Amino acid sequence: MNINQIHNVYFIGIGGIGMSALARYFVAIGKNVSGYDKTPTELTAELEELGISIHFEDNISQIPTDYFQENTLVIITPAVPVTHSEWNYFIERDFHVKKRAEVLGIITKDTFCFAVAGTHGKTTTSSILGHILFESGADVTAFIGGIVENYNSNLIGTGKTVTVVEADEFDRSFLHLHPNIACVTSTDADHLDIYGDSVAIEASFREFADKISDKSKLFVAEGVSLEGIRVAVNADAEFKAFNIRIENSKYVFDVQTPSELLKDMRFGLPGKHNLSNALMALSMAITFGIPPATIAKSLMTFKGIKRRFSYQIQSSKLVFIDDYAHHPTEINAVHQAVRELYPNQKVLAIFQPHLFSRTKDFADDFARSLSAFDETILLDIYPARELPMEGINSQWLLDKMTSTNKKLVQKEDLISTILTSDATVIVTIGAGDIGELVQPIKNALL
Repeated sequence: MNINQIHNVYFIGIGGIGMSALARYFVAIGKNVSGYDKTPTELTAELEELGISIHFEDNISQIPTDYFQENTLVIITPAVPVTHSEWNYFIERDFHVKKRAEVLGIITKDTFCFAVAGTHGKTTTSSILGHILFESGADVTAFIGGIVENYNSNLIGTGKTVTVVEADEFDRSFLHLHPNIACVTSTDADHLDIYGDSVAIEASFREFADKISDKSKLFVAEGVSLEGIRVAVNADAEFKAFNIRIENSKYVFDVQTPSELLKDMRFGLPGKHNLSNALMALSMAITFGIPPATIAKSLMTFKGIKRRFSYQIQSSKLVFIDDYAHHPTEINAVHQAVRELYPNQKVLAIFQPHLFSRTKDFADDFARSLSAFDETILLDIYPARELPMEGINSQWLLDKMTSTNKKLVQKEDLISTILTSDATVIVTIGAGDIGELVQPIKNALL
């Protein structure tokens, strides 16, 4: 399929974070773009401001008539059920119907492609890398799985020769990509509803890694058992960050590369996991040929990503942080960052579990991670693409937690419950629709 011969692009599930980045891209290169999603959100409103027509009912008659021509590309998200009538309409009439990952593969095939893989850290690492490349003047397009604060968008640039993509392991999507330089930030078990076990996940990551024949162009984080260039914080590696200290709430550190020592690099995102992500982006950028001085300046100016340790309130009396964490490892990273920045303060975590299958597969780990906070509020499980599983619910998870200051709360009672807490640091955590509650919580706390 030739993108140049496509005039119209129709998205089924346009409001997803990955889908909306593609929608922005196709608008930017002059295509007609329209789409469907289940519910209106802040993201769909932003897309509508770009002139994209979006409807929120699975109804073929609401699709603009121009999109029934053969020069239409239809892009679907895995979250859409196979019974979706619009999807089936296009399939039955032999339209070009592609998954998001397939389209990314087509777009990036004829570019110099950076692919960022890993069960955690993809969005932050690819955002930092995209920012570095954009600031360096590279002809880059970066497709990001989050809203980058510097650009207020999940698309950085609209270049034609260099691309940055998140290599998503879900549904083995990353095997559609054609990377020139790649990294793997972590290979923790996740998406067991797709893979079955951790052995299958690791095999899939090995298959992805094999797409890079020159292993000097594959970067692997500490603890990842793949052949490649090692990248580590405070450990022996080809790219090593060390002499780490905190000055004015920012990390200051040195980096030893294979060829030089970079001193006093500065980076503002809290948490050792984010420092590791920054080091990974730095390693790939240096290998590509970006001057260290440009990288240093870009790291200093990177503002972060919405819903990734995103400050909502930051005062001497109260701190409110929102984070997308939805896996026990990610929750542990949030906890580490909060404790490092706010020692001896009482921390309230509000968590919305994401997927019944993930909750079931990692229940004990979730219980352990959540019990580390001083106080925890659980919301009901956000189902996303799944149907309920018997016996798997938030009460079941709550009962597994060892902490005593814990409760299960319905959404309508959440704000009143938060206001009864004497915690001075509040963190909302989760990948579901908890993000829609952040602004109301913030308004109530101010």
